[in-house]
Amino acid sequence: MTINALSHLYREDLDADRLHEDEEVDAILQGAVDLHVHPSPSPFPRRIGILDAARDAAEQGFSAIVVKSHHASMQTDVLALHDAGLADVGIHVFSGIALNRTIGGLNPYAVELHLALGAKVVWFPTISSQAHIDFHHVHHNSRFPTTNLGLREHEPISILGEHGELVPEVHDIFDVIKNHDAILNAGHLTADEIDVLVRGAHDAGVSSIVVSHPTFIIGASPERCGEWVGLGAKVEHCLALAVGRAESPLTHEAILPYLEACGPDGTIFSSDLGQANSILPVTGFRRMVRRMLDEGYAASDIRTMVGTNGRQLLGLDAPA
Repeated sequence: MTINALSHLYREDLDADRLHEDEEVDAILQGAVDLHVHPSPSPFPRRIGILDAARDAAEQGFSAIVVKSHHASMQTDVLALHDAGLADVGIHVFSGIALNRTIGGLNPYAVELHLALGAKVVWFPTISSQAHIDFHHVHHNSRFPTTNLGLREHEPISILGEHGELVPEVHDIFDVIKNHDAILNAGHLTADEIDVLVRGAHDAGVSSIVVSHPTFIIGASPERCGEWVGLGAKVEHCLALAVGRAESPLTHEAILPYLEACGPDGTIFSSDLGQANSILPVTGFRRMVRRMLDEGYAASDIRTMVGTNGRQLLGLDAPA
């Protein structure tokens, strides 16, 4: 099947609840940012490609999206699509690099290359972290995607040395991130590893730090997340866990202690969507914003968590 045919099928398959107008939600999502989109191409099955993800977000009034692969940087894909229509979509599209086995692990050369090409985010090990590997050996029903390409299993990557100190490569990567004014994301490390990473990055002068889905794989308490926010980090809650399925684990009761510990200025909502058989990323945002409004959160606070904080991390101006 051709790419054009796949794109046509995607446009025919827009989520039903996207058809319901909600002016209050639409107003809040003007200038929104999604720092965590999973489009194709990928070894994992995906529902949406980079170009359609960008078009969808632009139609909703987003300022930017960041596309992510666990296996390779998508920055070259973003650049290749520039003259194929991406430049005309009307929003910023960035990518980054995840420090897994498939790019050489804690590889400052790869980080330097892709940030020089315009990438904005460095994710520390995700599918190559010990926490991720251990989690998925136990939780076979987690719905985390798999590949049928016959790839070898990842050996775990640690950011810590024999005595619990950050290995030299991490300090080198800190310097590269600072030089390019990029975002450090803690990936799928354990809470204890992230604690060392965040404190080390803070001490090294890294100004943009994000910790993703603290309730999934990482196992970070609200109190610990609050401490990281105190060091300048943002805590990212992923809509794939909150509104992405019929029985979502990130209920209002589950997320509330994190919102109280981190506050709107320390919290980001990102989709973490794009997988096959999942809702579309923008649909996740619309559902979450409506949920937050129904729970009584102020529109200004929601706007901060879905847009302002992300724009600040990416160095973007507020929408006109």
